[in-house]
Amino acid sequence: MIVVMNSSTPLGEIERISNELRNRKITPETSRGHHKLVIGLIGDTAALNPLEIQQLSPFIEQVLRINQPFKRASLQFRHGEPSEVFVETPLGFVAFGQNHPIVHVAGPCSVENEEMIVQTAQQVKAAGVKFLRGGAYKPRTSPYAFQGHGESALDLLLKAREVTGLGIVTEVMDTADLEKVASVADIIQIGARNMQNFSLLKKVGAQGKPVLLKRGLAATIEDWLMAAEYILAAGNPNVILCERGIRTFDRQYTRNTLDLAAIPVLRSLTHLPIMVDPSHGTGFCEYVPAMSKAAIAAGADSLMIEVHPNPAKALSDGPQSLTPKQYQELMLELAVIGKTVGRPERSAQLTQVSTESAVSQLIAANL
Repeated sequence: MIVVMNSSTPLGEIERISNELRNRKITPETSRGHHKLVIGLIGDTAALNPLEIQQLSPFIEQVLRINQPFKRASLQFRHGEPSEVFVETPLGFVAFGQNHPIVHVAGPCSVENEEMIVQTAQQVKAAGVKFLRGGAYKPRTSPYAFQGHGESALDLLLKAREVTGLGIVTEVMDTADLEKVASVADIIQIGARNMQNFSLLKKVGAQGKPVLLKRGLAATIEDWLMAAEYILAAGNPNVILCERGIRTFDRQYTRNTLDLAAIPVLRSLTHLPIMVDPSHGTGFCEYVPAMSKAAIAAGADSLMIEVHPNPAKALSDGPQSLTPKQYQELMLELAVIGKTVGRPERSAQLTQVSTESAVSQLIAANL
């Protein structure tokens, strides 16, 4: 259930209403959007009478029940307004969301050595990337495949961050590694195989770093949003959804089936930002450009693309990786698509945003 408040409601009145709701064993969560202020009611609301809640204050405009099982992730929870995820990087704050420029994330599947990761970071930054992706811990189908360099790879990601100022996106696979990963990552990734690792979701939800939640290999959209709900319910409002392809009956020609239809479906269901990973979604580098363009045209807020200086010698996922030159050429084409659909690119250099301004925006978006 949500309570839609008049945007001019005094803070004291909001607190009074919140205390009244707490007395009824309901947890109120305030979300201030650009146009509305909404109080989400968390708990057993079945017995609450919307008309009775409406009478608590003349500043209450509407009281609505949320019909979806994913309450906090529901678009209704923010009364139809998209949320924004602000991420702090060495060069400033970057915003993910429907009303912001497309955010580009790129880098190799695995961190292999210092020269490779630093060189790749410099090259993708020159193309306009805001975040470097790179795996330190790698979940692999075969126990004999390369599993990543682990903690030493985290140190190399830190080095790349220091040299370039790019934000870092890297995956956590185990609750035991969360603290180490969070000390390096600006965005913590939950991979497809861990989408329903509920213990891990609760842990990442209890810490403050933004979370990138990839869709599971056989997950329905509702499964995916319910996984996001675990993170949101644990107290972390900064969740980005990532469509990375699902497993279907045809695996001869593509690695997975990239479900671009999920983008407009998600727009109708959730306020959370949407990223697309066409590299894992197709499994072959020759298909990545077309699906990247299609993802932007469909309304994605961000793209994650695998880039490797020498894909033929990559320790993992070489066939789906672009070279830096191929990636730079693709970025020029993507800028045209972005402008066409009203999502123009920022320059390669991040716009500096003061900490005070960014924090105020965070408060406004995620209270």
